[in-house]
Amino acid sequence: MSAACIGSMVSVPGHWHPLDGGITAPAGFLASGLTAGLKPSGKPDLCLLLAPEGATCAGSFTTNRVRAACVDLCAERLAATGGRARAVLTNSGQANACTGERGLIDSLRATAALADRLGLPEEQLLICSTGVIGVPIPMQPLLAAMQPLVAGLSPEGGAAAAAAILTTDLVDKQIALEADLGGRVVRIGGMAKGSGMIHPAMATLLAYLSCDAGVPAPVWQAMVQRAVERSFNAITVDGDTSTNDSFLAFAAGEPLAQEHHAALEAGLTAVAQHLARAVARDGEGATCLIEVRVAGTADDQAARRIARTVCGSSLVKTAIHGRDPNWGRIVAAAGRAGVEFDPQAVALWLGEHQLMAEGQPLGFDRPAASTYMRSRATGAYLRDDTIEIRLRVGEGAGSGTAWGCDLSDQYVRINADYTT
Repeated sequence: MSAACIGSMVSVPGHWHPLDGGITAPAGFLASGLTAGLKPSGKPDLCLLLAPEGATCAGSFTTNRVRAACVDLCAERLAATGGRARAVLTNSGQANACTGERGLIDSLRATAALADRLGLPEEQLLICSTGVIGVPIPMQPLLAAMQPLVAGLSPEGGAAAAAAILTTDLVDKQIALEADLGGRVVRIGGMAKGSGMIHPAMATLLAYLSCDAGVPAPVWQAMVQRAVERSFNAITVDGDTSTNDSFLAFAAGEPLAQEHHAALEAGLTAVAQHLARAVARDGEGATCLIEVRVAGTADDQAARRIARTVCGSSLVKTAIHGRDPNWGRIVAAAGRAGVEFDPQAVALWLGEHQLMAEGQPLGFDRPAASTYMRSRATGAYLRDDTIEIRLRVGEGAGSGTAWGCDLSDQYVRINADYTT
């Protein structure tokens, strides 16, 4: 799905403009995706992204203590090479987590086979897995697919790659932006997957980003980490953090002057936020996106913490699914976020409807507020499918935003029989 097709797209900063092409829109990046027979559904399940020579890669990974071997392998190789990586292989259908020694052995076998096909050092190859925990990768079909996977690499392969990483997702998630920075065109592309087991602390989510401007590895890693804090660590679907969450961002090309780094980071953050919001909007069983904006805290981190807590509240999520403007659940969630603020300073809005001021309830048109919620919860991926909640908790300079989705009976049905 192109950037223009996904609802609730973030505003594009500065001179950045959307374009088609997804992960392969930046110059020099190639991708492929195919059906290797790893999933019983017969859907695409194997993806390869190849970056140009000299690429720098920054990663952000799950904080879950139970991690798939591929996560540790990626982190170790990036540390050992100083952020030098050329390719990432992704299998969909099996998380290959909690599979004992076999998990690491299979990850090493897969990257070794790919290194041989590409003629690259093994330490520059990464691997990500997504799917059912406790299920190993079917290695025979995966290894058999290496030749056609490499042969299929193409600058037009972004869409096929984005489709091959999906599991319970209903739509693929892609975006690309370009800007004129210092007289040269710079492009950033991205793709992601995720629908359930999504929560801050890297949330089952995989995301990849490509950029055709060269940036020193330490600078790139810092940019990526800040972007993650404002995107993938600011979404929640169900409060569960996966064993496999990984975000890998590649930068390769002519070095970009330091004076343009701020503009580049703005584009990087916009791409990451678009993908993160698309993941939240595609939450299992969801009918709308929830956006919570908080202001008035001592710092931005505190504001984001309140916003994430509100987004993650099951009571808030179910009220929104029922189109019920039950504002007490919102302020109760804010109050348990672990952030100091004066309850008498709280102001609250649901869309254009103000529900509280100075810590006191206001009379509001409840049927109109419900109508606003119903109009945004259409079940379709439209630009107006976001229910907006705004909280002001004081006069501080801090502000932050988080995104989530409503909680429906379909979420229970999807996950109740996920493996049966």
